[in-house]
Amino acid sequence: MRCLCPMVGGTVAALRRMSSPATQAMGPTPQIPEARKQGIMTLKMPVAQGWKDGHVPTCAPGLKVNAFATGLEHPRWIEVLPNGDVLVAESKEQSGPPKTMMDHAAQAVMRRAKAIGDSANRVTLFRDTNGDGVAEIRETFVQNQNQPFGMALIGEKFYLGNTDGIVVFDYTPGATALQGTGQKLVSFKPHGHWTRSLIVSPDGTKVYAGVGSLSNIADQGMEAEEGRAAIWELDTQTGTARIFASGLRNAVGMAWEPVTGALWTVVNERDGLGDETPPDYLTSVQDGGFYGWPYCYWGRTVDDRVPQDAALVARAITPDYALGGHTASLGLCWMPAGTLPGFGEGMVIGQHGSWNRSKLSGYKLVFVPFENGRPSGAPRDILSGFLSEDEKTAYGRPVGVTIGPDKTSLLMADDVGDVIKTADHILDLGPEGGVRGGEIVAQGTPEEVAKVEASYTGGYLKDMLAK
Repeated sequence: MRCLCPMVGGTVAALRRMSSPATQAMGPTPQIPEARKQGIMTLKMPVAQGWKDGHVPTCAPGLKVNAFATGLEHPRWIEVLPNGDVLVAESKEQSGPPKTMMDHAAQAVMRRAKAIGDSANRVTLFRDTNGDGVAEIRETFVQNQNQPFGMALIGEKFYLGNTDGIVVFDYTPGATALQGTGQKLVSFKPHGHWTRSLIVSPDGTKVYAGVGSLSNIADQGMEAEEGRAAIWELDTQTGTARIFASGLRNAVGMAWEPVTGALWTVVNERDGLGDETPPDYLTSVQDGGFYGWPYCYWGRTVDDRVPQDAALVARAITPDYALGGHTASLGLCWMPAGTLPGFGEGMVIGQHGSWNRSKLSGYKLVFVPFENGRPSGAPRDILSGFLSEDEKTAYGRPVGVTIGPDKTSLLMADDVGDVIKTADHILDLGPEGGVRGGEIVAQGTPEEVAKVEASYTGGYLKDMLAK
């Protein structure tokens, strides 16, 4: 039996629900509910528990899951080197001074979920020397970085996406650690959406980087967003960099589709318009394309909370495939046909899971089938069961995903703390503390906040903030 390898940051959970909720806006022609502006936004976060008490991930038929490596500090992204070594970026969001009541509440929740705080700021190397699906060798590949995330190798040059820019190091094939401090090639503004994913062009001459927005809807003005909400292109031969595509609020995972040669990405859309509005999405990326943020979404649906730019709205490209509201789709890789039993070719997506809707969504590893270079059907669960039935507990949260060294498995990072791969058995990954489940309401005018503080939910918020 061939296996699927998910690499997880905290733990990986199995597929318990084989289909997405019918209410979600999904697919190439989604039914997106009318925007419902939330002056007071809902926050709902499950307890981050880890895989214990007999809980295990649920796999699609024909697949099994096991831990490839455990005991990491918030693993987020994965890169497999040509010799089969597996690199894992360990990093975490770092809190800045909260500017609103929502910032206070969100940071309180994220701290308890261990999603925010001190960052390990390193990349760890794992090597499976006997091919049993479990890493025997573990080495610090590079450390003392600034929230490292994306990784890419071109020949003997290793590129690392720190939150403040791309750094390149000399790499010796088979080495278990990088030498020196590296050279910064491009600078990016830190903070906000801090991840910096990387992917190399098929011809090896360019590196593409996802740079998310500073805020939800340009809350501090467009000047503060300059150079953000975009995919950048770095020419590795000339050292020049340019914005390849823009209007992408938070483009994270990227992958090449081999039939057309197009670059695809997954994008996290804006908050505060309802559970399903607008949906996160999977889309091909056009050179020079504009995808709407912050002025509009899903084509040219105007967000009237934002001062408008009619010329840019007129240029906005409609994404290819909706993934549901607030699924936090982060990881992305192309999976060739024959990689996993029962699955053809298509995109694999790591859905980190929602934190700002009344009913949780995401928290799974899904597959979108492709045919002739385009999405060709409904998404299917590969790995699920990351949530308890009452949605109060999260056993894990998927992030980065990639094809394993053996080409017949997947590796997936779960940032509740460990790394997991599908294979022949499941390892108990142990607990990972977190946040109480429940809803928190925050943000709004002083009058709105006063009303909230008089309610049960507001009392819960005040209690959270006091801690």
